[in-house]
Amino acid sequence: MFITVLERSLSLAQHNVGTLLKAGWAYILVLVAINFAIGSTLMPAGGFTTVSYMTEPVAAPDEGALRALAGIANLVVGFGIAIAYVRRILIDARDFPIVFGARTVRVLVNQIVLGLIGALSLIPLVIVSLLLASFTAGLGLVLLFLAPFIALMVVQKFSVVLPAAAVDDPLTFKESWKATSGLGWPMSFSALVMSLLAGALIGIWAVLLSVSDGLFPANDLWQQIRSAIFPMGTMLILVWVFASLHATFYGLIRERFAAKLGLREEDYLQAEEKRALSRDRARKALAGVERMKRR
Repeated sequence: MFITVLERSLSLAQHNVGTLLKAGWAYILVLVAINFAIGSTLMPAGGFTTVSYMTEPVAAPDEGALRALAGIANLVVGFGIAIAYVRRILIDARDFPIVFGARTVRVLVNQIVLGLIGALSLIPLVIVSLLLASFTAGLGLVLLFLAPFIALMVVQKFSVVLPAAAVDDPLTFKESWKATSGLGWPMSFSALVMSLLAGALIGIWAVLLSVSDGLFPANDLWQQIRSAIFPMGTMLILVWVFASLHATFYGLIRERFAAKLGLREEDYLQAEEKRALSRDRARKALAGVERMKRR
């Protein structure tokens, strides 16, 4: 099952790079603007010594606070991209280029709750492993090593609430846990592999931008641009990898639900065709109303 989950996640990501750019282009411009403005403010007189203002040593508390705010802004916009991307993949939604509303808040709140669940899962595991280590060092060390993976598995079983919230599916944390029965370890190992992939891609992105200094030596404007596009590219990579992963999780549990109801694949495809036809009719009706208004 692990191979199936990972293969489908990678395939979904590979075939939807263009979808990511189409769905999130407006958010990408916002990311570049935010990071360019903050990077220009934080740029020292001698220029950046690293690839971006985000990776520079913190010289003053004010710089650290501003960089923290920049990080939060990048995360919020990144979630906007993820929501637009998941909605385009799962339900072919074509929303306004930039949307921030109740849906975005729900996804952000769910992510915060998932972070708390991960922390609350990890802390008792670490405590128990340390207690065991005082009696049997070997068993305690093994549990300490496994603790992050167990916490990751717990978080992934709950994580289907993220794509569900993106498509306005009222899936609860309890329902997510039940729906992913038997998928915990495949999901967690897939998340681990996708995390390594994201880390490798971010590293390659940083190296490419560092090498670009040879093309634009001693150019302050390029340093500011490079400083802005590094966090933008990093956020795009994270969204592309993890939104594809969680969209795959959501698809898997919906397939399970359809199988329990006895729905065949042909029934599912037929329903999808009817939904697409209904969308086309609605668009034509709206276009007709707009023409009547012009007259």
